[in-house]
Parts: sequence; structure tokens; C-alpha cells
Amino acid sequence: MNGFWFFRFMRLFVAVLIATVAMILLPVLPTSTAYALDAASQTKASNNQIDKLTEALRQTYAAQDLRQRRAAFERLMASTPDPTRVQIRHVDANGVDADLIWPARLHHPIGRRAILYLHGGGFYSGSLRTHRNIAGSLAKAASADVLLVGYRLLPENRFPAQVDDTLAAYRWLLASGYRPENVVIAGESVGGTLAIEATLYQLRIKAPLPAAVVAMSPVTDFAATGESMTANAENDPFMGKAELEIIRNAYIGDKSPVAPERSPLYADMTGFPPLLLQVGSRETLLDDTRRLEDKARKAGVDVTAEVWPGMIHQWQIFPFWIEDARKSNRKVAEFAVSHFADGSEE
Repeated sequence: MNGFWFFRFMRLFVAVLIATVAMILLPVLPTSTAYALDAASQTKASNNQIDKLTEALRQTYAAQDLRQRRAAFERLMASTPDPTRVQIRHVDANGVDADLIWPARLHHPIGRRAILYLHGGGFYSGSLRTHRNIAGSLAKAASADVLLVGYRLLPENRFPAQVDDTLAAYRWLLASGYRPENVVIAGESVGGTLAIEATLYQLRIKAPLPAAVVAMSPVTDFAATGESMTANAENDPFMGKAELEIIRNAYIGDKSPVAPERSPLYADMTGFPPLLLQVGSRETLLDDTRRLEDKARKAGVDVTAEVWPGMIHQWQIFPFWIEDARKSNRKVAEFAVSHFADGSEE
């Protein structure tokens, strides 16, 4: 009998202990199930790929002048392969240079579904050439047309030129026959910022909204108040506090960095369409994503956030070198397809 009651007592004690630990840990666990990506261990091969990329990027961004950095990034990306099995047509999208890219197997210049893609590069670099590969990857994976936008750059063109060009390209798509419910706006780095800001503008003026938005490693806070801006400073060669200050000064000058039309973190997200956020665990912009996710969810937005273990800023644009870039691009394509009104018809 004594053994029986001892066994019962130990079962109860263990159950209480587990419940207590769970109650202690629960408040610090993220509410988004997408953060489960953080729990996955990065493979050795993936880590080696990122190390090699990091070294290449540290050499690329040694220059301080914005035009020199732009040229260095162009040289780096000129050594990368062009996309395969896609067709490309250069278009004038309401005065904005753009490439319309679609899967070769679909055999049409204008289709039903489109992804409006906005490249990153700190507003001062990036081009139709540097981001043609990720645009082609998304076109094939989503069986959709991708409009890759060559918006005006710093330092020649300051805010709001980049937002204006994004809106002009979006309206070109609508005027060309794409319904807004079959358009997804996507971008990485400041391209993700533009994707969010253009949609917020449409929301403010009650104009047609896209079906969904994808922001990969976006800058959401030009005031740079996120803790990861410091905590991950040594881990991310693409973006740091000094880099963000250079971009901010060139982009908005002495204007407030916390204005909602410049930093999405300070905007009212109520009514925003479904949103996919991606960010690497090593990024200085990690908290930009986490805080925007929290704000969007509190505003009732259907938001999914993915934290990719071991990834640095803009890893998504290197699918020819990085396996996790190919995987994350497929996630973006799947998200787009799931929100197109026409689904995945071919």
C-alpha cells in the first residue's frame, strides 16, 4: 500500500512540476506557430553556404559611398546566373522601368495572376539585373507573372519617389487587366518596406488592395529601436545600425523616422490584407519583423511570420547558392498561390 501511494504521489508531483515550468515559460514563447522554424537546427551545409556568402558580402560592402556600393553590388550579382525556363519582356509600367517575367511553359505575355516584386538594396542599389533570378524563381514556383520593378534610387531620388514608383507599377498591373485580388505585392529588405507602405497608402485612400503582401526582412523602423539592431550587429554583414543610418539620412533627411508613411511599425494596420513576413535569426532586423507581426496581429491582420535559423539579411536573393533561399522562395510562392482568387490554374 505504501508503494502504491508513493507512486501516486510521484505522478502528481511530476505533473505539477511540468505545469509550473510551462506557466513560467509560456509568457516568453512567441504566439506565432511560424516561429517553430527557429527551433529547427541549421544544417552544416547551410551554415557553410552562409559563411561563404558572408565573406563575399563583407568584401562587397567595404565601400562607403552609395554609388560605389551600388556598383559593387552590381558586380557581385553580375557573376550570378540568369534565371532559366522563363520569358522576359521589358515594359514601361506607368513611366517605371520594369521586367515582366513569366514561366516559359505558360506561353503568354499577360496572364491572370501577378506578383509585383520590389527589390532590396537600401534604396540606393539593386536593379532589374540583380533581382532577375529571385523574380524568375517566384514566377516558376507560383505559375504566375512577376513584374520586377526598377524604381528610382538614392541618392539621386529621395522619398517618396520609391513609393510613388511602386504605386505606379501596381496601378499599371490593374490597368493591364490583372484584378487586385489576383495580385500579390512582395519584396525583400527595403523592397519589403515598399510593399507594406504602398499597401498602407492604398488602404488610407480606400483604393483597391492586393490579395496579399510578402515582406522578406523588411525595414519597419527607421528609428532603429529594435534590440536585435545591437544584439545581432556582429552576425549580419548586410545590414547594421550604421548602414541603416546612412540609408535613413539619404532617404528622408531630417524628416521624422517614426512617421507611419516612412516606417510601417508606426502605422495603423487595421484592414491590411494577409501578410507573410520572413526574417533570418541572425539579422539585425529580426525585431523589425517580430514587432510588426505583433502589431499586425493585434490589429486583426492575418499575419504569418517565419524566422529562418542561421540566415542573414537578404539570403532569399541567392537561390543559386543557398538551399534555404530556394526553400524560402517556395514558401513565398505557396503563400501567393494560396491567396490568388484564381488559385493555381494554368
